[in-house]
Amino acid sequence: MTPEQLKLVLETALLCADEPMTMNDLRRLFLEELSAGELSVALSQIQEDWSDKGMDLLELATGWRFQSRLNMREYLDRLTPEKPPKYSRAVMETLAIIAYRQPVTRGEIEEIRGVAVSSNVVKQLEDRGWIEVVGHKETVGRPGLFATTRQFLNDLSLTTLQELPMLDDASAQAESVAQRVMEFEGAPDVTDVADTSSDQVSTSTAAIDAPNNNEKTND
Repeated sequence: MTPEQLKLVLETALLCADEPMTMNDLRRLFLEELSAGELSVALSQIQEDWSDKGMDLLELATGWRFQSRLNMREYLDRLTPEKPPKYSRAVMETLAIIAYRQPVTRGEIEEIRGVAVSSNVVKQLEDRGWIEVVGHKETVGRPGLFATTRQFLNDLSLTTLQELPMLDDASAQAESVAQRVMEFEGAPDVTDVADTSSDQVSTSTAAIDAPNNNEKTND
C-alpha cells in the first residue's frame, strides 16, 4: 500500500465515523499490520494536507476525528439556526472549579464560591455529560467527588486536562473554560455579568473569589 492509499483509507474512515476513532480502531482498518507509529506519521501528514481547508483533524481524549474549523461556524450555523445553550454564571464557575481542582466535593465548591451550589447547576452539567461522580471522600457523610468526563475533553477539543492553560488567577481559569465552551456551543461572544447566580448568559465568563489551585488530574 502506498502512502497516498494509506492516507485515503484513513481519511475516508475518519470522515465517515460517528465517534472519534482510537488508534486501535484505525489499526483494525489494516488488519493490525501497520504499527501505531506508522499510522501516527500518516495522520500528521493528513493534518498538514487539511491545514488550509474548512475541517481540521484533531486528536482528542477518546481518539481522532475531523471537525469543522471555528471560522466555518458562521456558515454552518445557518443550516441549524438554533440558539446556543444558555449557562448561568453559577454553572460556568462550578464547571471551572471542577475542571481545575478535581476531584472536588460539592461542599468544597460551595466553600470556594462562597454560596450554595443548587442541584439544578449540578444536574445541568451532569446532563450535558461534562461532570460525573468518580468516588466519595472519606469524611462525614462520604460526599461525592466530582470530576470532568472524557466527553468534556472531547467537546472542548482537549486530549488531556493538562492542555488547559496553567493560570494563577481563579477568574482567569473560569474565563478559559468559558471561552472553550463558547467555541464549542457557538455562542456569539463572552459576556461579563453581575455576580448573580440566577442571571442567564451565553457562556459567560466567571469570577471566582477563591485562592488558586492549579492541580489537575487526567480524566
